[in-house]
Amino acid sequence: MRAAFGDRLRTTDHVTTASRSRHDRGLSTEIGRSTRIKGRKRRRLARMRREHDRAKVGSTAERNQIYGFTEIRRMVGALSLPDSIRDQACVLFESAQSADLLRGRSLEGFAAAAVYAVCRTNAIARTRAEIAEVARADDDELQAAYGAMNRELGLETGPIDPTEYLPRYASDLDLGTEVESEARSLVVERQSEGALSGRNPSGVAAAALYAAAKNRPCGPTQAEAAAVGDVTPVTLRAAYRALTA
Repeated sequence: MRAAFGDRLRTTDHVTTASRSRHDRGLSTEIGRSTRIKGRKRRRLARMRREHDRAKVGSTAERNQIYGFTEIRRMVGALSLPDSIRDQACVLFESAQSADLLRGRSLEGFAAAAVYAVCRTNAIARTRAEIAEVARADDDELQAAYGAMNRELGLETGPIDPTEYLPRYASDLDLGTEVESEARSLVVERQSEGALSGRNPSGVAAAALYAAAKNRPCGPTQAEAAAVGDVTPVTLRAAYRALTA
């Protein structure tokens, strides 16, 4: 499955590049617009454009795919993720559709779950809550869709290393590189001892930064660190104890 996510289709023509984020691979023709055309000819072109757009979508499945791909592109843009994530997420959405997983379920949920799954596959630190915040699906829909794809498609999405979150969280908390480096060393040391097994990686990263900055003037409060990690203060304190025991 991991190899399939990375598929990029390109034509040999230097003018046209096929895109996996378009249901038609970006190869369909378009009727352009011009402000220089007036009157009856302009109305005729508008009618032709509408008929052309309708003809491009031949089935409910195709409409669903267009909608899903549009949602994925929107979320990837909102999260400032690279185009490779967009294309891989569209491939995964298409795989879920081909496996008939979308029937009776939320399209928005599957679009969001595809983005979340591909982030995990590529070890890009984005929490489920961050994805849900920009999605048009709630967390329950995202989780249900992700679970269905994980069961049926065998996603290769292991746990994210807590250290992947450190640069972004340190920036959000306005902490320097010295604090980030100390937090990283703390996480690596405790991981090697097996003390962090089964813990929320986002919470571990936030707790490590809290621990590293605790006795510094710039140090965040527990509530601030927990908010950045999108975990509760209780989860942060538990991770802190595991890191510093």
